[in-house]
Formats: sequence, structure tokens, C-alpha cells
Amino acid sequence: MAKKTRRNCHMGARKSARERLKGFWDVFEKEDAVLVCINADPDALACALAIKRLLRYRVKCVTIAHPNEIRRLNNVSMVERLKIPLERLGNVKVQEFTKKVLVDSQPCHLPVFEKIQFDAIIDHHPVKGVYEPAFVDIRPPYGSCSTMLVEYLRAANMKPSVALATALFYAIKVDTQDFSQQALLADGISFRYLFNIANRNLVKKFELADMRRSELKYFNIALSNLTFSKGRFYTHVGKVRSPDILVNIADFLNHVDKIDWVLVSGVHGEKLVVIFRCDGYRKSAGKLAERIFSEFGSAGGHKEAARAEVPLKNLSISAQEFTTNTLKRLTTRHMK
Repeated sequence: MAKKTRRNCHMGARKSARERLKGFWDVFEKEDAVLVCINADPDALACALAIKRLLRYRVKCVTIAHPNEIRRLNNVSMVERLKIPLERLGNVKVQEFTKKVLVDSQPCHLPVFEKIQFDAIIDHHPVKGVYEPAFVDIRPPYGSCSTMLVEYLRAANMKPSVALATALFYAIKVDTQDFSQQALLADGISFRYLFNIANRNLVKKFELADMRRSELKYFNIALSNLTFSKGRFYTHVGKVRSPDILVNIADFLNHVDKIDWVLVSGVHGEKLVVIFRCDGYRKSAGKLAERIFSEFGSAGGHKEAARAEVPLKNLSISAQEFTTNTLKRLTTRHMK
């Protein structure tokens, strides 16, 4: 039965929202202590809150845990203003939970997730493997995983609270980049449903809390190192306190007219982080990231946006040796 469920969900079988909801609820029992694991970003945070709502009164307790440090100001503001209850994954005893859920991610995305036996996976990223949980719902065409959770809530006849609606509304805005990236009609329907429930003024607060003054120096470095070639921008920023600044720089450069590709790299810790942006028209940032870096580390994403994180030792190069020209040389031969 588990294999059939897994295959149907991965292949995008036409299941109603009620059927999916029932399949999800069937995983749990009244005495379950549930651990919801996320790689914390707006979409994952909103989805985890929605799962907590879906399981209220159906299980003994629900704990949301994340392995990553939340540094990006938008996300910090979201957590603080919505009072999202979170635990660091390293501080919880995973074995004490009777059921584990992974949302807006897949086990292969992080080594820490690969060590956990999940009972349910809900995600919208491209499928990376065949998974064993009793319940798997992965729908890559969706622009946001929060859209999927809105469908679950509506199938359960659960109107979200203002806080939950605000989180889901903001998550859909972020993951679809205000519907300028990959999205389905389903994303628009969920967004419209949340429109009159969410606190949109609060969403604006999240959006404006974007950058620290100390991070402006990285823009200066990025622009100083910027290389343009055949409609493509390349720049290497060097060592950064947080990879999130690379995302901000890539999004900024992606606004420039007549630019088909933006590639921004930096070094965080002992890893090279590369952010990819493109228009998604007859090209795929996710596939390009995989083609270039998957054999060296983690890489992937959507058509318009992708990311790679690679230990520098796997590239046989030091942080000091890596430059914008290195980035261009590594990536150009893989681009059409």
C-alpha cells in the first residue's frame, strides 16, 4: 500500500484534496507525539504551522524543529511577529517522537534529514528519490508548498487564524516572487482565499525587514567583481557571514534589463555557495545547478531560481583562489 501511495503522489496522480487529507490523517493516532522538521524559510515555517493546526485535537502534541540558524531579517521578523514556536533540531530527542513529518523539503536535501525515518513527507520541489513513508505528497509544479497546505486546510473545513493565514499568504508571495516565478492556478486560488484573512500590513513589515546596514559592503564587492558576458552576470563576493546576502545580490542583479542569467557566489564556512537566477524561459536554473555541481555537493532548485552548496575541498580549490573568473570558467561550459 505504501508503495502505491508513494508512486501515485510522485507521479502527480489526480487525487482530490479530501483524499490527500484523509491519507495524511490516517498516519496519526491520538497518543502520537509529532515532530515536524523544516529547513526554516517562510514557506516551510507557514507549512509547519498549518500542519500543527491540522493535527490539533488529533495527536498529543506537535513540535516544530529546524536545523538551520534563522539569520535572514525577513524570516526573523516573521517568526517574532507571528510568535512561531520553534525548537532547534539539535536540541530535541528525535527518538522520543512517535511520528515525524518533513515539509517543504526531502530527506536528501540535508544530511541531518537523511538520518530520520519520516512517516510523512509533503513538498513541492523536484522529486529526488523514492521514499518509504506511509504518506508522501510531492507536487513539483506547485509554486509554493503553502498552497498545498491551504488545500489541506480547506478540505478539512478549517479556516486559518489571522496569524496562520498571514504566514501562508506571505509564503506564497515569497516562493512565487509575487507570481513572477513558477506558479499554478492553484497557487492563485489559495492566495486569493487568504487575501481577506491575512494581515497584509504585517506582511509588508516582513518584506521591508530585508537587510542589515553591515551587509551593504557586499554589494560594493559584488559590483566591483561583476563580469558581463553574453547576457550573463557573474560575480564572486568572497567570504560572507550568511549566504542570504548572496540571494539578495542575485535578486538585485536579476532586475537589470537584457540579462538572461545571474550567477552569484560566495564562501560561507568551508562551503562555496552559488545562487542562480534566470527568466525560466527555455532554461532551468535548477537543472543547470545540478549539471554543474551535483557531483561535488548539494545542488538544485526551480526553473527560475536555484542554489548549490559545495565543500571547497571537493573542488580542490581554496577560498582565496576562487574568483569571479573561476565561477565563470566552472559554469560557462555547461550553459547553452
